Amino acid sequence: MEKPLRILGIDPGTTIAGYGLVEIRDKKPVVLNMGTIIPGKFSDHYERLKYLHERALALVKEYSPDVMALEAPFYGKNVQSMLKLGRGQGVIMAAALLHGLPIFEYAPLLVKQAITGMGRASKEQVAYFLQKVYHLNDIEKSLDATDAVAVAICHFIQLDKPVKSKEYKNWGDFVKKNPGKVM
Repeated sequence: MEKPLRILGIDPGTTIAGYGLVEIRDKKPVVLNMGTIIPGKFSDHYERLKYLHERALALVKEYSPDVMALEAPFYGKNVQSMLKLGRGQGVIMAAALLHGLPIFEYAPLLVKQAITGMGRASKEQVAYFLQKVYHLNDIEKSLDATDAVAVAICHFIQLDKPVKSKEYKNWGDFVKKNPGKVM
């Protein structure tokens, strides 16, 4: 019997980060656990990053996932917030890389589309769909945790999508296949 795939989904944040552990059994996702990491209890940004990294390491050690799926940051109006979020995502990635986990990133619109069918769905709508479809009775109060579960399930859904083959491997391949187009 094949070992079930374990996906650790992360919704990164330097104030609150969500995590969700999903296991694929008989080609269906099963939510095993979810919760939050709260680095916002530290006032110093670098202490927050340290705490986020330590907690991410602990989650990887405790749950032994096969892969990590992260929600990619999106550009908002505040550049400083974006930089802080990117740092937070980086320390989480470092925890996965230390354990040799492959990392996949998904845009928030793709995650919402995969779960609700609507790319512009609210966090509350995502949580509602997860609760109904996956029968989550004791749903975490934090929408960051349900977002993390959504990222993990989005990764599972993307595994079944066909990958487009690239017509050209690199610039040299393009030139070789199109000698009349390049002078």
